[in-house]
Amino acid sequence: MNFEITLRPVGPRDEEFLYRVYASTREEELAPVLWDVLQKEAFLRMQFALQHKYYTEVFASASFMIIELGGRSIGRLYRERKEDELNLIDLALLPEYRGRGIGTFLLKSMQAEAGDNNVPMRVYVERFNKAQSLYKRLGFTTIGDTDVYLLMEWKPAG
Repeated sequence: MNFEITLRPVGPRDEEFLYRVYASTREEELAPVLWDVLQKEAFLRMQFALQHKYYTEVFASASFMIIELGGRSIGRLYRERKEDELNLIDLALLPEYRGRGIGTFLLKSMQAEAGDNNVPMRVYVERFNKAQSLYKRLGFTTIGDTDVYLLMEWKPAG
């Protein structure tokens, strides 16, 4: 598929958009919780702030990018390029852009980069995350298990 996908660095004006993306990834999980809208939003904002702080501290050398389609912000891609590996930290799209091949397109682009540099590509995936099937379809295998997360890896051929 051919997408007009571009990536740009996250900037200070992107915080509310990034929150929307994050909150959209938790909707299904929070649906059965008996909190009102304000309680859910307060919880999600706290969790978003903690996750953002964690990512920027633990992955200080990472690239934090906004995914754009035709100039419209549609998601986030956080990745860390190291000398011996390429790590996918987070890839999330707004709900209306999921299931359209965009995530696959971005993952294959990262795989091509990893292949060009002859390094593995790795990602931690929550044990019950539906994205596991996508990673498996793209040739990732599970190489680690922390009970909550699976460490999945793709290696270039050869």
